[in-house]
Amino acid sequence: TQGTILPAPNFNPVMDAQLLGGALQGICCEKDVLIEILTQRCNSQRLMIAEAYRDTYGRDLITDLKENLSHHFKEVMVGLMYPPASYDAHELWHALKGVDTEEKCLIDILASRSNMEIFQMKEAYLMQYNSDLQQDIDSDTSGHFRDTLMNLAQGTRMEGYADPSTAAQDAMILWEACQQKTGEHKNMLQMILCNRSQQQLWMVFQEFQNISGQDIVDAINECYDGYFQELLVAIVLCIRDKPSYFAYRLYNAIHDFGFHNKTVIRILIARSEIDLMNIRQRYKERYGKSLFHDIKHFASGHYESALLAICAGDTEDY
Repeated sequence: TQGTILPAPNFNPVMDAQLLGGALQGICCEKDVLIEILTQRCNSQRLMIAEAYRDTYGRDLITDLKENLSHHFKEVMVGLMYPPASYDAHELWHALKGVDTEEKCLIDILASRSNMEIFQMKEAYLMQYNSDLQQDIDSDTSGHFRDTLMNLAQGTRMEGYADPSTAAQDAMILWEACQQKTGEHKNMLQMILCNRSQQQLWMVFQEFQNISGQDIVDAINECYDGYFQELLVAIVLCIRDKPSYFAYRLYNAIHDFGFHNKTVIRILIARSEIDLMNIRQRYKERYGKSLFHDIKHFASGHYESALLAICAGDTEDY
């Protein structure tokens, strides 16, 4: 794993549950204790703490966190308590069913998850909201953007298979789709990007460069616009290097949107046990400042402390 949160050694869920109970039941909530425990235990350990908390107090830990905390700090602490698939489902539900559809959240999650992660996320979505994810995407989005999301949500990308003889064919279809831009060409474009294996697409992108003299991302940016274009680019970037994609999304969320809290929280929590170390590294390489530095600059209080604890980091990284 290249995550920043690892299983805590000498783990005692009952003791952690009692410490959390004391922090939450006191006259004033001891937020430092919450940060110290919840950001320093891996997800499976946090789930065991929630179980021990229920056994000890007869109460639900997530409910108590929601009742005692507020604003973005609450979002971080509560977000940490969901299993990964449930957290993705939670974020997708709010992105689809909120006042406005949050297209960028749909793009971040569906363009970057594996078949297995998509399958588990759909199961969690159905369990938590008694609703079908694909039906909700169908009713809350539109056009080729919707069609591409629906394709990704099937979780049917081929795995581990690569065929050099068809890579040039696929590249030619992609190139034609960037020239012609008919509905049929858009369908072919998204079918290739959503269903070919990662290994196959690596070869396709190389062939595309050979045929057109242009990088596939530049070609998509030139030919298409709107959320359809953003989604296609996200798929390409995630196939090439997922940590770089998330570093780019974090930088945008921090600098272009005046610190878009939801995006920063979602990426840090979702990637904390997968590749947040790599994301931090790409961020520093690409943008000169560390992720730690930028969070410190834009966030404050216990919210800042919680984000920095998830981000972790070595002293030379600051």
